[in-house]
Amino acid sequence: MTDSIYSELKQLGAATTLPESPERAELERVRNPQADTAYNVRFTAPEFTSLCPMTGQPDFAHLVIDYVPGAWLVESKSLKLYLGSFRNHGAFHEDCTVRIGRRLADFLEPQWLRIGGYWYPRGGMPIDVFWQSGPMPASVWIPDQGVPPYRGRG
Repeated sequence: MTDSIYSELKQLGAATTLPESPERAELERVRNPQADTAYNVRFTAPEFTSLCPMTGQPDFAHLVIDYVPGAWLVESKSLKLYLGSFRNHGAFHEDCTVRIGRRLADFLEPQWLRIGGYWYPRGGMPIDVFWQSGPMPASVWIPDQGVPPYRGRG
């Protein structure tokens, strides 16, 4: 792996621990070998966890991240560790969702990125948060995120 696009990666294939906070989490990226082609990449995190900043109680979400890469791809283990670092982080749903989207967009400089945060009810009310970096590219197939609205027992 020394002379490849993967040679700069530090976390993949190495023993790693969950970062203490989102700020300390290190995202990693690799050159996109298909940078001349517009395509969508989707990551789904159905068990995302953060903490309520007021009560310290856990909050749970189903996150769906879509992006059309430019020159860079996010390395998935580093993304998993970054998302896991929110487990002990106190912030409202809106802040967590938008923070993740903006950090990925700033880091990867994709052609386009969106994140859907489908949060489970807090106080009896689900909160869904959506952010995207700009208009959806017309030339790329980007399926619906496929997460139905929360229905409870109804």
